[in-house]
Amino acid sequence: MNNIVSPSLLSCDFTNIENELNAFKDQKDLWLHLDIMDGHFVPNMTFGNPIIKQISEKTSIPLDAHFMVTNPEFYADSLSGIPLENFTFHLEATNNPLELIKKIKAHFKSAGVSIKPNTPFSAIPDDVKNEMNLLLIMSVEPGFGGQNFIESTFDKIKEADQYRKNNNLNFQIQIDGGVGENNATALREAGADNLVAGSFVFKGGPENYNANIKKLR
Repeated sequence: MNNIVSPSLLSCDFTNIENELNAFKDQKDLWLHLDIMDGHFVPNMTFGNPIIKQISEKTSIPLDAHFMVTNPEFYADSLSGIPLENFTFHLEATNNPLELIKKIKAHFKSAGVSIKPNTPFSAIPDDVKNEMNLLLIMSVEPGFGGQNFIESTFDKIKEADQYRKNNNLNFQIQIDGGVGENNATALREAGADNLVAGSFVFKGGPENYNANIKKLR
């Protein structure tokens, strides 16, 4: 399985978005991570469908959309014409995650399930684990960038990786929050194969983005 790095566009310069996106055009095994927040499921608010559509028209890099919203079903329908690589919703935001996964797979390549730091891996029903393409383990409380990594995340990664191996599954394990060069290697060794990083990747301006990604790899 490829080790993917997913720069979080929440940390980029949206007033110069086209140049920001072009900085990554030669990277392989890279997704662009979109943090969609509604001000309800999490206290912060970011961007919605029009911006997602515009970003999709400005780049051919795979788009990884993380919906921190109370109504992920609405977005699965309303964005069905946008070529998202992956659509991740929060387990805590829906009463019927299996049906939502089926809806997502009807429109997009990959369906992801995210859990907050206080939600155990065991809270995900087995039938959902068997159908999801990606597990997003939040290593900070969702809603704001720049938080410190929660160390107990490592135990959750190892548990998910062991479940994946025991059941011959191939869902990706993605980590989001406080990811940087100091913990990237340890995260991969624990079982993570998709690292989301915002402030670390986007520090120093576009001329440094590729070097920052190289440090994560």
